[in-house]
Amino acid sequence: MRQPTFLEGAVVAVVASVSGAVLLSIMATLGAGGIALRLVVAAVSAMYILYLLRRSKQRVGRIVCIAAWFTVAAGVWFAHPSLVIYVAAHVGLIWLIRSLYFYSSVLPALADLGLNVLSLALAAWAAMHTGSVMLSLWCFFLAQALFAFIPAQIKPSSRRGQPHIDFSHVEDRFQRAHRAAESAVHKLSSIHSSPGA
Repeated sequence: MRQPTFLEGAVVAVVASVSGAVLLSIMATLGAGGIALRLVVAAVSAMYILYLLRRSKQRVGRIVCIAAWFTVAAGVWFAHPSLVIYVAAHVGLIWLIRSLYFYSSVLPALADLGLNVLSLALAAWAAMHTGSVMLSLWCFFLAQALFAFIPAQIKPSSRRGQPHIDFSHVEDRFQRAHRAAESAVHKLSSIHSSPGA
């Protein structure tokens, strides 16, 4: 299965933003104004996590992952923290699942954490300047689509452009010194073990 692409992520951003806006308007007409935004956050978070699990090459632990997401989401729902903490908890779950299923080292996971912080900042900026939930969700998930450019593994030693230091001449000098020392020890031991000594 191919890795997710930015274009695919942009399509997910459109679907998530439209779905979130429609769900929010339905909840508002049903009179669930106080919890409507929290329900939208939970719904689009669940949708995005299911998308990530579907697109992952890893097959192990998906049911456990979904159960863990549900448990944490329910715990945050019933704890009823501020909206900022509630949203941050769901974004943290997205980061954790993407780190577990798409990256094989710490550096890409840290890069993804930075991407999540950027996504939250863009969503907050869109919410403050437009007041539109749809635009906020679109900005958030469009920034999330950039995770397609984060490699699965970053090896610091394999960076191109790094100067290669050749230690072969140091090894040669060490080998010569080692041989000379062995020869000296051998001569000393032969002098001490000779009958005239």
